[in-house]
Amino acid sequence: MDNTCIYIGIDDTDNKESRGTGFRARKMASLIVNEKIGKVISITRHQLFIDPRIPYTSQNSSACLEVYAEDVEFLKVFCSRFLLEDSAVGSDVGLCIAKEKQVNDEIINWGKKAKNTFLVKQDAYLLAQNNNIYLKGLTGTKDGIIGALAAVGLRFSGNDGRFIWIEDKNLRELNGIFQAGVLLNLNVINQIESVVNKIITNSERIFLGNWVRPVLINNKRTLIVEKSNNINNYEWKVASKDYIKSISQ
Repeated sequence: MDNTCIYIGIDDTDNKESRGTGFRARKMASLIVNEKIGKVISITRHQLFIDPRIPYTSQNSSACLEVYAEDVEFLKVFCSRFLLEDSAVGSDVGLCIAKEKQVNDEIINWGKKAKNTFLVKQDAYLLAQNNNIYLKGLTGTKDGIIGALAAVGLRFSGNDGRFIWIEDKNLRELNGIFQAGVLLNLNVINQIESVVNKIITNSERIFLGNWVRPVLINNKRTLIVEKSNNINNYEWKVASKDYIKSISQ
């Protein structure tokens, strides 16, 4: 299988009544794996600019799939077909597909600007064209191309967003109490950090709760934990949802 990583950015696949883009990203990932089109390494969620001029559905977030596949052209056809068939009525779907070597500082900067600046799709098309990146609007106004391109840049930057899928695993299914060393050996996360920068030893126990969302820090899947008051059963627990959201926006 081709050892070149491929990034797939999607945005604006939903409406106010439907499931969100993260749900659709996981569904698409499952099909890519089950139909042996490629291997999905991870999916990250990236928060974009909240502004009255931007017609986002609920939270204005996009998603990026990190995939290894032999046939990029087939992947383009497959993802386009899936999004056209599965996206919600009234959505403005955007799809971006780029090989790792195609993503550069220009694309990263576009992603960073998309977090705090009002952008227009004409500039997104021009940027993608200049870098030979596949960028396509599929439904509605096609404004989702702005966030789709941003998702690719932000994921490649190595320091934005949080994970909603890792190594063929839906993180909603990961729960229980683990020793830190055992958790690291599962190859789901690369490192564990505490909110107060204390070192966590391999023998210390971590309660995962029901909302495990590692964040992307220095290109590493990083689990953030906080001290537990229930030290008889576990010394640490996954940091609160509000805290994780605050550092991954």
